[in-house]
Formats: sequence, structure tokens, C-alpha cells
Amino acid sequence: MRRFLFVSCLTFFAISPASADITHAIKSSISLTVDGAASQSIRQPSSLAVSGSNVDLDTTPVLGTLTSGTALGYTPGAYSITTAGDSFSYSESYIEGDDVPTVLSTTVTAGVVPALPIFGNTTTTAGGVAGTLAGTIATDGALTITAGNAGTTAIGQVIQELTIR
Repeated sequence: MRRFLFVSCLTFFAISPASADITHAIKSSISLTVDGAASQSIRQPSSLAVSGSNVDLDTTPVLGTLTSGTALGYTPGAYSITTAGDSFSYSESYIEGDDVPTVLSTTVTAGVVPALPIFGNTTTTAGGVAGTLAGTIATDGALTITAGNAGTTAIGQVIQELTIR
């Protein structure tokens, strides 16, 4: 009986097939980017500040009306000393705000903004120019990337996966 069991076990292991799943994947990609032009402007207001001690206000300072192409205009105030002979302090500051522009928007031509309204706080980013920017993937998986001009990005990658279960 032992011989039969031994022989049957040998036969079972000798003819049983191996089972395994093998998966192989190749993923290739190229990403080409050209930055767009952008601008953000914040119009600065006109401001007037007056402070002091031992000073009386006789005539109030006045800011004029701001219209496109003209200065705001400012009429200073008139002040007098409250108590003659005592020390006094006086400070007056005036800041001319941004003019009212005639055009608040511009046209983008070929990714470039030719003219922008300039305000007291302006951040401008130039647009990219593709130039010779290019990328190809050959049938053998080889990547070829050609650099572009300023404001461009090229990223290429090949991912190989091998899974055995």
C-alpha cells in the first residue's frame, strides 16, 4: 500500500501543470506646455492723511475729482496753533492715485499682450513661445524631445510594468 501511495504521489506531482499569470505593460507619454501671458493690476486709490497736536483746523483739505487724463487735484487745508508758545506737531501727506484708464482691457495676439494698463500694483508674466518645442515617441519606445523657447516645458516618460502572479 505504501508503494502505491508513493507512486501515485510521484505521478500526481509529475503531471500537474504550473499556473502563473504574467503581465507586461509599457506606457510612454510626452507632455508639451507653452505658458500663457497673464497680468494682474490693482488700481491704487488717492489718499490724504492729516495729524497733529496743539493744532486747530481752520479750512479742511480737499481732494478733487479724478477724471481720465487729468490729475486729481488737491487743495491743502489751513491750520493754526491752539495755544501760542506751546510745542506743536503737524503732519500732512497726500498720495495721487492711479488715473482712470480709457481702456481697461487689452487684446492677446499670438499669446502675447502688446500693451497693458499700468497701475500702482501690476504683476505681468510674459507668454511662452513654442519655437522648436516638439516631442516624439518611436515604435521602439525611444523618446525624442526638442527644447522650445522661453516659457515652455517638455516632459517625457516611459513606464514599464512586469507583474507575475
